[in-house]
Amino acid sequence: MKRPAGKVQRRRTLSEVAWTTFQTARGWMGIAASPAGLVRVVLPQAAEAQVAEELQAEFGPPTPEEALPSALRDLRARLIAYFQGQAVAFDDPLDPSLGTPFYRRVWEELRTVPRGRVVTYAELARRAGKPRAARAVGQAMARNPCPVVVPCHRVVGSDGSLVGYGGGIDLKAHMLGLEGVLLPL
Repeated sequence: MKRPAGKVQRRRTLSEVAWTTFQTARGWMGIAASPAGLVRVVLPQAAEAQVAEELQAEFGPPTPEEALPSALRDLRARLIAYFQGQAVAFDDPLDPSLGTPFYRRVWEELRTVPRGRVVTYAELARRAGKPRAARAVGQAMARNPCPVVVPCHRVVGSDGSLVGYGGGIDLKAHMLGLEGVLLPL
C-alpha cells in the first residue's frame, strides 16, 4: 500500500521504530515495529530498493540485523512462510497509535476472519457495530498500514467480487488462492 506523497506521519520517534526488508516467494517486503507493536507492513514489490525507500522515508535509517527485536524476526519468517503457501498465524500486536478508534475496531474484527474465508464490507461494518458504514469500512481497508497481518485481502464486494486492494487485484487473488479460497472464474 503506497502512501500519498506529503502525507507521511511519523507515529513514533525514529529511534523507537525498527524495520527490515526481506524477500518472499512473491517479492520483496518490509515490516516496521515500535516497542508497542507493529506499525507497517509493505506488500511485495519487485525490488528491495522500493521497499527500503518507502520505509526509510517514513522511519529513518534501517535497523541493523542484530538490533531487530525477535518479534520482527519471527514475523518476517512467518510472512515468508505465508507466501510459500503455509498456514501461519498473525496475532502480532498493532501499535495503539495506528488509525482512528473506528478503524482499529474494524481491523480487530477483520483479524477474526479465518484463513480461507472472506467477508463483505457490509458484513464487516455490521460486526464492527456500524451496519450502515460499509464505505467507512472501505476507508479503513484503504488505510490499513499492516496488510496480511490485518488481512484486508479477505474483504470482498457484496456480490463476492474482488474489489480494491492496495497491492492490486492480482496479489489479492494470489493470497486468497494461497489460503484455499475458491474464486469465481
